Amino acid sequence: MPRINLLPWREQQRTDRKKAFGVGLAAAGLGAVVLTGLAWLFFGQLIDSQQARNARLRDEIKTLDKQIEEINNLEQQKEQMIARTQIIEKLQQSRPEIVHDFDTFVRTIPDGTYLTSLTQTDQRFKLQGITQSGGRVADLMEAMEGSEWLKDPEFEGLTNKPYGLEFTVYANQRTSPADEAQAPKTGAPRKNP
Repeated sequence: MPRINLLPWREQQRTDRKKAFGVGLAAAGLGAVVLTGLAWLFFGQLIDSQQARNARLRDEIKTLDKQIEEINNLEQQKEQMIARTQIIEKLQQSRPEIVHDFDTFVRTIPDGTYLTSLTQTDQRFKLQGITQSGGRVADLMEAMEGSEWLKDPEFEGLTNKPYGLEFTVYANQRTSPADEAQAPKTGAPRKNP
């Protein structure tokens, strides 16, 4: 039997096209959703791996910061040790000087003169004492001027007390006679008692 198409063929073609368009649209939508999901997963994985790298870098930076702090502490300890070593070396070098200074004081203090106080600040001595006459203080200053270990004596003054004359004299310490021989002599004017 021959087949007779009662529907117009154009109407059938439109319906077929609509179905094909709907299927294509659904396939495209499904493809877009799948691609978006894959892109989401891919970029999420990239972000996770970058965050893991960042966390590792932060841990490494913390470790390096601790090491830098330890290095700085070691540098400070090194500076302190160097400073202590220099002080000890300076004390070792100046150890014989104080012996020479006391020996010089014993030899230069004339009879009838007594020290009541002897102080040293850096390289400067302050001598306070009692004497029977101002001439003995002048003798003390002359002896200091001729000493190998003392230089630049300065007289501050005499005070009359019932037990004698109180005096104050200042003198500078020579580092060593050899060093002073090389240095130019500059004598400070001395006040007479």
